[in-house]
Amino acid sequence: MSGRLDGKVAVITGAASGIGAGTARMFVKEGAKVILADMQTEAGMALADELGDAARFAQCNVMIEDEVAAAVDLAVSEFGSLDVMLNNAGIVGSVGRISETSIQAWDNTMAILLRGVFLGVKHAARVMLTQNSGVIINTSSTAGILGGLGPHAYTAAKHGVIGLTKSVANELAPNGIRVNAISPGNTVTAMTATVTSGDPGAIDETSHKIAAGSPLGYAGVPDDIAAAALYLASDDARYVSGHTLVVDAGQTTAGMVPNRFNIGSSRQFHEAGRTS
Repeated sequence: MSGRLDGKVAVITGAASGIGAGTARMFVKEGAKVILADMQTEAGMALADELGDAARFAQCNVMIEDEVAAAVDLAVSEFGSLDVMLNNAGIVGSVGRISETSIQAWDNTMAILLRGVFLGVKHAARVMLTQNSGVIINTSSTAGILGGLGPHAYTAAKHGVIGLTKSVANELAPNGIRVNAISPGNTVTAMTATVTSGDPGAIDETSHKIAAGSPLGYAGVPDDIAAAALYLASDDARYVSGHTLVVDAGQTTAGMVPNRFNIGSSRQFHEAGRTS
């Protein structure tokens, strides 16, 4: 049976762990070649080894334009094209009350979560416009849909990702380029484990906590988000652009706003390359 992404070439930022790694595995299983763009060198190279000839690792800090451009160029030089760009790298970033938020923490969060997406969109478009084809997918969050589901800077950035997605989809549609976003709800990753328990390895505990707050009664996992990305990347979604696909067990539809983060905490997460 033919894979849904046979012959396609994808760049995935934040690909070394969490949602990015799960999506990379699913894309390769469905026939794609992938560039794994991430700051986590050891984990990224290990995943590239696991995926074999279908994958290459690119050291990439999404705050640095030259590194984002290089990851895109690597896709073309190694595999001949760029068909899918998944702008997925992220952090939790600045947390705390708005009156106590430093400008440095705010700017760092925005640089990764919003400017990083802008750079990925910009350089994907640079290549895709010459092809008159391509798919760009941006990872937002349910915090980009409702207030109260994330810290202030994270929420603002994720709303911005959705706005950017809609705006660029309008520009690039005449060139055959589709641009969409995914807004994951609570998903079991090392990043959410760090937020919920302070321990990135507490996956089982995190799964139980997320399941307890899920309208469907079970936790979302990276493959759930990867399946959404696969749909948007494939020809099954050939008439879908400017859309935000929410994958959250119905949480935002129900208007449920749990106390997902302790906004009174001064703790900050600044490690780039974690999945959103």
